[in-house]
Amino acid sequence: MMRRILLVTLALTAAVATACSSDDPPAGDGNLPDGTELLRDAAASMADVGSAHFALKVNGELPELSVKSAEGDLTREGGSGGAAKGTVAMDLMGNLFEGEFVLVDDSLYIKGPTGDYQELPASMVRSLYDPAAILDPERGVANVMENVTDARTEGSEDVAGVSTYRVVGRVTKDVVSSLVPGIDSDVDITFWLRTDDGHQPVKATVKVEQGSVDVVLSDINKQVDITAPQ
Repeated sequence: MMRRILLVTLALTAAVATACSSDDPPAGDGNLPDGTELLRDAAASMADVGSAHFALKVNGELPELSVKSAEGDLTREGGSGGAAKGTVAMDLMGNLFEGEFVLVDDSLYIKGPTGDYQELPASMVRSLYDPAAILDPERGVANVMENVTDARTEGSEDVAGVSTYRVVGRVTKDVVSSLVPGIDSDVDITFWLRTDDGHQPVKATVKVEQGSVDVVLSDINKQVDITAPQ
């Protein structure tokens, strides 16, 4: 259970890097750029992203996902499926678990509050989730943004000191499930996209029946070195 949650967390990260819903009223200034065009530009930018820092937070009770929060780094380098490292907090059998993970060279290492890292076989990692999907232009975040329907730009706002456009829309479960296993219905989506720099996504939230998942991305294409724990 814990291993699946860790891998799904990575997926949500990228996926992020991926989707959002907002109840804020539109800015209504009449001069906002077209949402579909913004997402098209953002998808092209994401296709070239090689690394990113992520912060994930779950709001509400999501039975299919016990993760409460996660933060770390993700890169395309470090094995055929890329690499990642960070920390995660989750409900595990009724208790709060806080630990570290490292995904590199097609192996997953996990470490709880005490003890050393434990290595899981690559075959198990692949059977649970393929991390290459996160930054894969054909299956990952870029693909999700390319397949948003009914996209519209609601307004503009600052997110973590970055000027962004807020774009909302909808994505089918078939598109989302390539990144987030367990999604069984279409979802409402909103992206906060930079007003410059190719409109890369800064924040995203995917709204599900009983809550939502927020993801914030930063340090795009910053050098990330991830090695297996010693």
